[in-house]
Amino acid sequence: MGKDYYKTLGIPRGSTDEDIKKAYRKLALKYHPDKNKSPDAEEKFKEVAEAYEVLSDKKKREMYDKFGEEGLKGREYWAQGCMEWQGNSLTVTFFFSTGASNGTSNSSQNFTYEFHGDPRATFAQFFGSNNPFGSFFDMHNDSLFNSSIFNDDDFFTPFSGLGNRHGLGGAFRSHSFNVHSPLKKEKVQDPPIEHDLYVTLEEIYHGCVKKMKISRRVLQPDGTSKKEDKCVTISIKPGWKSGTKVTFQKEGDQTKGKIPADIVFIVRDKPHVWFRREGSDLRYTARLTLKQALCGVIFEVPTMTGEKLRISTKQEIIKPNTVKRIQGYGLPFPKEPSRKGDLLVAFDIKFPDKLSTAEKEMLNNMLPNS
Repeated sequence: MGKDYYKTLGIPRGSTDEDIKKAYRKLALKYHPDKNKSPDAEEKFKEVAEAYEVLSDKKKREMYDKFGEEGLKGREYWAQGCMEWQGNSLTVTFFFSTGASNGTSNSSQNFTYEFHGDPRATFAQFFGSNNPFGSFFDMHNDSLFNSSIFNDDDFFTPFSGLGNRHGLGGAFRSHSFNVHSPLKKEKVQDPPIEHDLYVTLEEIYHGCVKKMKISRRVLQPDGTSKKEDKCVTISIKPGWKSGTKVTFQKEGDQTKGKIPADIVFIVRDKPHVWFRREGSDLRYTARLTLKQALCGVIFEVPTMTGEKLRISTKQEIIKPNTVKRIQGYGLPFPKEPSRKGDLLVAFDIKFPDKLSTAEKEMLNNMLPNS
C-alpha cells in the first residue's frame, strides 16, 4: 500500500497550493530535528518533506492522484523506464500510456520523477534558510518551539495558539509585532586565514606528504576559550603548480556568534640551486666562456632524476638567446603525472673584462665584419 501524502500533511484531496504550503510550514517547524527531540521527529520531518515535494509540484501531484505512490515512483502502471544516478540523486524516467482494458492506448506522456531525499534541502528552499527560527527570537529557550503551539495555527508567528490563553488576542497574528527579545543574527564566517607552504622542486616532482600544525582558540562548554594545537596532513601531488590552494574548512579560531575561518595553505616553490620552474618546464642556465660559445664545448646538465645529460655544442655557435629544449625532463603534468614537461637549457656567456691591443688586433683580423 502506498503512502498517503495528503494524510501526512493533514489536508484533504483537492486542497489548494496555499493549503499545501501552510500545512508544510506548520509541520516542518513542528518536527524539525534541531528543535523537536522526540525519537520519531526526524522520520516525520522527512515524510512531511517528501509529501510536500510531490503535492507542491503540478506534474508529480497529477501522477500521484491518478496512480498513487506506486505509480508515481514507477512500481506499477508503466511498461518501461530508465534510471540514472546524478551524485546522490536518482532520476527515474518513465514512458507510460493509459487506455482501455484491451490494451489500446488513447494517450501517452513522458514524465521524470526526481526526489533528492534530503528534507533539510526542502526546508532551506522553502524558508530561505536552514534556521528560520533565529529570525524571531534568540533560541535560548528551545521548549518554545517544541511545544504544541504549531498545532493551533496554519501560519507561524511567535504567539501562534497562545492568544486566547494568555489574553493576547488576535492582534499578535499580524506580520509585525512589538517584541523586546533580542533578534538572533545570522552567523558570519571570518575571512580565510592563508599560509604559504614552501616545497622543493624534488617534492613537486615525486609528490610528498606534509604535516602542518594549526594553533587555534577552541570554545569550552563554560563559554571560555583555550588554545589548541592540531596537526593536519597535506598530500602534495606530483606536478602541483605554485599557487595551488589546500583548504581546511572551519579550522580557525572559534568565537561566539561567528563561523570559524577556513585555513588555507598556498603551495609555493622553494628556490632551487639549478632550476627555475616555468609551469611544467624546468629552465637550467649553463655558463660558458666566450671561447666555448664560439668554438664549442661538451658539458653536462643535471636532471631531477639525478641523471646527467651530455650536451655538445661543437657543431654550432652559441648565441646569448640560444635555448635548447630537451623533452620529457621537466616536471609531471598535474592532471597527467605520467607525462612530463621539458628541460630548457639556456646559456649565460661570460665575456672577457679586458683585451690587450694585440688580442684586439688578432680578433679584428679573424672575425668577419658582418
